[in-house]
Amino acid sequence: MNKRYVWAASVFALFLVVAVILIPIFSSSKKASTQVIFSDLMNLVEEGQIAGTVIFDESNHTIYFHVTEGQHLRTIYSKEATGDLQELLKKKGIRFAIEAQAGGSIWLGLLFNFLPFLVIIGLFVMMSRRASQMGGGGGGPMSFGKSKAKLHDATKPNVTFADVAGEEEPKEELLEVIEFLKHPQKFQALHAKIPRGLLLVGPPGCGKTLLAKAVAGEASVPFFSLSGSEFVEVFVGVGASRVRDLFEQAKKNVPCLVFIDEIDAVGRHRGAGLGGGNDEREQTLNQLLVAMDGFENNIGIIVIAATNRPDILDPALLRPGRFDRRIIVDNPDSKGRKAILQVHMREIPMAPDVNVDTLAKQTPGFSGADLAAVVNEGALLAARHNKTQVSMSDFDEAVERVIAGPLRRSRALKPKEREMVAYHEAGHAILRKLIPNADPPHKVTIVSRGMALGYVMGAPPEDRYTRTRSELLAEISVGMGGRAAESLIFGEVTTGASNDFEQATGMARRMVTNFGMSEKLGLVTLGRSGGPVFLGRDMIDSRNYSEEIAYQIDQEVRRITDECYTVAYQMIEANREKLQRVAKALLDRETLFAEELDDVMAGKVVALDASRPTSAEAGTEAAAPGGSPSAPVPPTTTGLAGGIA
Repeated sequence: MNKRYVWAASVFALFLVVAVILIPIFSSSKKASTQVIFSDLMNLVEEGQIAGTVIFDESNHTIYFHVTEGQHLRTIYSKEATGDLQELLKKKGIRFAIEAQAGGSIWLGLLFNFLPFLVIIGLFVMMSRRASQMGGGGGGPMSFGKSKAKLHDATKPNVTFADVAGEEEPKEELLEVIEFLKHPQKFQALHAKIPRGLLLVGPPGCGKTLLAKAVAGEASVPFFSLSGSEFVEVFVGVGASRVRDLFEQAKKNVPCLVFIDEIDAVGRHRGAGLGGGNDEREQTLNQLLVAMDGFENNIGIIVIAATNRPDILDPALLRPGRFDRRIIVDNPDSKGRKAILQVHMREIPMAPDVNVDTLAKQTPGFSGADLAAVVNEGALLAARHNKTQVSMSDFDEAVERVIAGPLRRSRALKPKEREMVAYHEAGHAILRKLIPNADPPHKVTIVSRGMALGYVMGAPPEDRYTRTRSELLAEISVGMGGRAAESLIFGEVTTGASNDFEQATGMARRMVTNFGMSEKLGLVTLGRSGGPVFLGRDMIDSRNYSEEIAYQIDQEVRRITDECYTVAYQMIEANREKLQRVAKALLDRETLFAEELDDVMAGKVVALDASRPTSAEAGTEAAAPGGSPSAPVPPTTTGLAGGIA
């Protein structure tokens, strides 16, 4: 039977029940009266003992009235006697009313009495329909167990592999799945089994969801998509029911794809953290494990999941037969960044000076989402200045906005503070030029952005995936350059180096405890992070070393940072003139690029570029240092050094 008719019948039955209960209550007011003879009524009217209105009910020839003592009475009358009674009532000034014999007043009264209940029933029906629509199907408020997966039209692909750039290796892995969905007989002839599930693993914004959409578009098969959090509900058992319903829908559309985004929301370690092993999330995970590889045969259903936290997933979810393959989707290299930029620039009018190769080299470590934001920010900046094309200067500004934040237009530094900022950033900049293993500077500025009043942007010559010990020590020394310059020039220090010290200390500690770069402690890993308990990790961090080793770790971290500070101070002291030239150039120009920095350090006179706006012209001013951290390191390998805050 159609669920709509079932609901209509249920509402009608409810209305009848309410009517049966309330009609006797409505009619009880008249039946509760005491009957007297007609002559008694005439006497009471003569004596003036009638209170209120006398009602002539022509439907049953009954008169209803109240006496002054409050008693409710009634009497039977005949049409011949009513004339005399009504004349007497008028004479005595007593009101009376006549109810029509058709009985319309009774039904009208019933309507007014039942109107609030009808409104409540109507609201209940409307809420049921809304819950049914939000729940992904019919069933009203009982549709919580229905899957919320969205079925996409296989004949209208929105995304294909032509829209995905910079991830060639993951695309090759996924092409095999597409080939199976298009030509399954080729694999069946060799008795080859396609993987049941594919897990896309990578940092946020690298294109995991986009790849899943492209697979669906290329394969031209039904595509169910939902997030892991949509399985879990406040009601116990709803998540498991939704998993069952999802796979029931998928069986009706085989071959098909099921994409679960952020699967770590439901696939975390069982029995870890708080809540024991019998909570709603674990029941949902158990049902998902059975659905992917249990007694039921779900051939033709391929599950693709995405997560950036593979370390917290339950091992049973990762075994062969469930998620057989783990596809790494990482941030793109320089070639991949160029391809991604070209995809996003396809419909944007470009100025002749735009160099995609240069822009790709300026954005090491950027994810696909970061690059999309750069292109969009560049277009917004061009539109803001009423341009018809996006120029390279717009993209340069967009890169800085993504890394360090927008220009700060509401801060003002005193001249002395501004000078200290200039020397602080000059200290970082010249160390990047002088220390052999440090990343060379791309830009140094004292223009305030985000939480930083100034920063130095490093530009590694090529993408790197490992760092040597000398490179790490060089980066720590560069981080100490700002404090060393302040101390050397002013004999005073500021709070602006707080973020520098935080990064330097963290790097030194990882060198000792993770990278085995301490000769004193040797080639060991010390400590293991437990992680947040509600993400399915241990309650506390595990420390697999003694108090004596902990003391030695602290001593080694202190030794590394002290030695790097000594290197920074001595190198700045030996190049004091270069430091002063760079600081004065920053006070005049506010921003120096790599070529200009070379000329300033060499003592050459560099003409001020009149086309480059200063912070004063742009309305940007900087704030006084107040101990807050400087600009955070962006999610790239660029690395910001020495912002003062």
